[in-house]
Amino acid sequence: MGKKDKKKKKGFGVEKTTAKTDKKLIAKQKKLLQKLGEDDIENIVSSFQTSNALETAELLCAPPSSRTNFSICSFDDIIYIFGGEFFNGNKTDVFGNFFTFNTIKNEWKQINASPTPTPRSGHQMIVSAQNGGEFYLFGGEFASPSQLQYLHFRDLWRFQLKTKKWEKLNAPNGPSARSGHRMVLTKKRIILFGGFHDNNNSYQYFNDVYCFSLESYNWTKLETSGIAPSPRSGVIMGATEDGKVIITGGYTKTSAKSDAERGITHNDSFMLQEVDGGKWKWSNIKPGGRRPAPRSAVACTSGYGGRIYTFGGVMDTEEDDENLRGQFSNEIHFLDTSGGGLVWRKVEIKPRKSEQPQKSSNEEVMEVTPIKTTTDGVFTVTVGGAAPSKQTSVEQHDYIDVGGPSPRMNAGIVLVRHNLYVFGGSYEQGNRLFTLCDFYSLDINKTEAWRTHIGNLPSLTWFGSDSEDSSSNESEEDESDDEEDEGSADSDEMETDK
Repeated sequence: MGKKDKKKKKGFGVEKTTAKTDKKLIAKQKKLLQKLGEDDIENIVSSFQTSNALETAELLCAPPSSRTNFSICSFDDIIYIFGGEFFNGNKTDVFGNFFTFNTIKNEWKQINASPTPTPRSGHQMIVSAQNGGEFYLFGGEFASPSQLQYLHFRDLWRFQLKTKKWEKLNAPNGPSARSGHRMVLTKKRIILFGGFHDNNNSYQYFNDVYCFSLESYNWTKLETSGIAPSPRSGVIMGATEDGKVIITGGYTKTSAKSDAERGITHNDSFMLQEVDGGKWKWSNIKPGGRRPAPRSAVACTSGYGGRIYTFGGVMDTEEDDENLRGQFSNEIHFLDTSGGGLVWRKVEIKPRKSEQPQKSSNEEVMEVTPIKTTTDGVFTVTVGGAAPSKQTSVEQHDYIDVGGPSPRMNAGIVLVRHNLYVFGGSYEQGNRLFTLCDFYSLDINKTEAWRTHIGNLPSLTWFGSDSEDSSSNESEEDESDDEEDEGSADSDEMETDK
């Protein structure tokens, strides 16, 4: 008996150590939250739910504030935006407001209703034309003001345009709590793929696929064959006109040496299609054409004729165990899935005819003097460019400013008829993250210069440096306290583990 008990105790040593480490992290976090005066995240979220007692109303309002990781979609001539987040280096705000933009009247409204989904970011919302227009919202996450606490959701909501009300749907067997997933509507079904769950201590990425029927209102986890995409979040996702689902790219965070974390930006593509007997099969595909460079945090939306449009994103240009730099994009591409083919094309934006350079008598392009202007204290926009040589063709317009959104990640894009709209997103400069609220549109048939609805803010403020120093000092103090309080216990535990 004695030997058995010893072996049993010895076998549980690793588990006990892991549990003890988890308790240490929880205790350390509680101390820091007490210093910051921040409530438990469950209480913060429930306070939003209990204060949600508004009469249904749709009121004229100012445009949405700066935000990223929100959801955006359109129905008829109206754009709908829900949620998102804003971080100024010191505090995180997560939003639960619901905005509309009338593209004909050029006016913003806010829809107030009760109940309403909890404030969140990283969720997904799509629209269906049935019953006069319905929106379906799933998942997402809520971050506490300090970003020390995260809560992920697995709830499913429906908003009906006829009633202007939200309804939480009781739909069991759905996906686990997550954010960063993607959803697409095809044949009265919502197909959901991927995402991640991160609680600041551990994280998990998903590659599972779920189907929600708009007829039975039930979730089904799809059992698939073939080689599936590896677990990831933030993929580019769309559907072909015959119901196939296309997935490309995405992002995964992994552990590297020295306990550092490293991000992987994927550049592979897959097709998911229904085969005989209601089964689904994955296939690896290689679209042709002018394929965009591998980027993460790319915005995407589905267009007419089976086109999948993408905008922006960030690509890692330098990385080691300590340093990472990103190159941000404001390019537009689309994956053309019409005619049974899969071809990437880049949208080349032309200057308006009135802005095109004039030819001189000797067929040379007139010299253009470069002018640099700072629009918002963060972004420097170059208008003009280096003077072209005498051999430059008049068809080259690279030095013409066509306006539009600056390079960014996690923006929102949506199509309304033949106009592509871009709102918000964020941009990193060194250790600073700036969140935007500018708003543009582009006629994708003419692809002439962008139209500006809301320009960049004149100035952006970042409070990160003071906050980071403070957090670092507090963390060091906590570590010192923990070591003093629990040193003897650590010695006892090490003996048990042997």
